[in-house]
Order: sequence, then C-alpha cells, then structure tokens
Amino acid sequence: MATLTINGKLETFDAPPDMPLLWVLRDVLGMTGTKFGCGIAQCGACTVHIDGKAVRSCVLSVGAVGNREITTIEGIGATPAGARAQKAWLDLEVVQCGYCQSGQIMAAAALLAATPHPDDADIDAAMAGNICRCGTYVRIRAAIKQAANGRQS
Repeated sequence: MATLTINGKLETFDAPPDMPLLWVLRDVLGMTGTKFGCGIAQCGACTVHIDGKAVRSCVLSVGAVGNREITTIEGIGATPAGARAQKAWLDLEVVQCGYCQSGQIMAAAALLAATPHPDDADIDAAMAGNICRCGTYVRIRAAIKQAANGRQS
C-alpha cells in the first residue's frame, strides 16, 4: 500500500511504483477529471500540479511523486488562482468539446499562481504544448487575462 496527498487529502492505494500517476488517479482512485491524451507528455490533457507546478501525469511514475502535494482538476477550485481560472472559463464559455480543458485550466492556474499578471509572452510560454483540437485558444487567452485582472462578469 502507498499513500499520496491529493487535493489536500491523504489517499491510500495499491499500485506498482512504476505506474504512471495518471493511471493511479483515473483507474485506481477514480478521479477521472484528469484526461489521457497522448501518453507521451505532448498534449497537456493529463496536466496536474505537483507542489503547485504544472506537470504531465502520463509520464510521471507514482513512485517518483514521493511526499509532494498533488492537485488535480477536482481540487484546483480550492486555490485562489484555480478558482479565478474556473470562473473565467465559465464566464467566457471557453469550453467547446471540453476534453482538453482540465489540462488547460491546470496549466493556466499554475501560470496565474506564479505570474499573477501575465503578458501574452507569459501566456504563450505557459500554455505551449496544451493542445485544443477545437481551437479555443482565443477564448483560453481571454479567460486567463480575465482571471489575472480579477474581473467578474
């Protein structure tokens, strides 16, 4: 048995240490908000936070996490940056099909926590590699800017 702190809660599970964190979250713990996209850390659908930094969970073994804090899309709304990002996503109706959006929000929340008032270059750097097949990039950028400005609709 192993334990991880996920969204502020201690979770106990049985999985081999080389299992990707993504599969522990989804298949072992039933936290299906984090999505499988490519399996090679190129699309961003599996993005979670480890100690507040955005990481791709499809290539990170659960054994490599150690005692670090994991935050998933299910818990990001409890953080100030995550709550602002989620509200902006809803306000601006960013989501089209929605598949990539948990990873997009996780990347945006990490950006906003580290850089509260990002410029376009900061947004480009933080969101690079988060692929949206529906092309909602313009709305994603607008939502990040709204969340950064703290505007409420």
